[in-house]
Amino acid sequence: MNPVPAQQIPGVYHRKIGDIVVTAISDGYLDSTLDVMRNVDLEKASQILRDAFRPARRTSVNTFLIHSKGRLALIDTGSGNYMQPTAGFVQRNLAAAGIDPGSIDTVLLTHMHPDHSAGLTDMSNDQLLFPNAELVMHENELPHWFDDGAMAKADERAKKLFFQAGREQVAPYKKQTRLFKQGEVFPGVTAVPSHGHTPGHTAYLVSSGNEQLMIWGDTVHVPEVQTALPVAGMAFDTDLDAAAASRKRMFDRVSADRVLIAGMHLHFPSFARLSRRGDAYQLYPEAWVHAMEAPKI
Repeated sequence: MNPVPAQQIPGVYHRKIGDIVVTAISDGYLDSTLDVMRNVDLEKASQILRDAFRPARRTSVNTFLIHSKGRLALIDTGSGNYMQPTAGFVQRNLAAAGIDPGSIDTVLLTHMHPDHSAGLTDMSNDQLLFPNAELVMHENELPHWFDDGAMAKADERAKKLFFQAGREQVAPYKKQTRLFKQGEVFPGVTAVPSHGHTPGHTAYLVSSGNEQLMIWGDTVHVPEVQTALPVAGMAFDTDLDAAAASRKRMFDRVSADRVLIAGMHLHFPSFARLSRRGDAYQLYPEAWVHAMEAPKI
């Protein structure tokens, strides 16, 4: 008798962008309530989720490998063991994809929140989980999270999960850290600063030939709600107004240019298109790509 499956197949999905291969690596998911949302009527937000057949706020946590020009980068590292037990699976899924973490030569961070940077270091022994990687992020991130004055103003949860966790994770990479302002940061990958969620929050545009993919970081956390109500933000946005402005600019850009998108909190594997619908927007998840060649649209 065949055994009954007890778990899903590992979260690995490949998508070709010109000559670049992008691999979505799932870190798992995080469950919470809508109470962390801001600038939105929570009952209306709940109804949007119910209408989308999503009875609760379940947040995918995604990372992305970039295979380009013989080099290998990872955008974000997942949550390590700092968050819920339903997340923290980047290392397991890298292994499932046949990737040795030691072969990754660049780690690009969208920002330093724990579900993005807490998979850098094993804090039980201070071991670098990507020992040969250069750590790359926007120049605004480190000054903010290492600012004792900003940390003193935060609540206890933010002090622990945002400031302290970030410091613990990136400190072992001090000798191999590079900061940028804008421009190409990896072959075929251009930084698109989208500040507000954090002072250095950055999206990454992957370009090869005539094809592009915008990996938009934390432009949204609750996709169904924030595409319908773009002003809706999160309690952990460093600057709610700036985050909303960045979100609107990003929505306008990718919808007008019909650019393929992916995000750290779009439902895995996250590749999608965005269309404008009056003052709102609608996500269209891309159909599963069975071959490595991109579909024609």
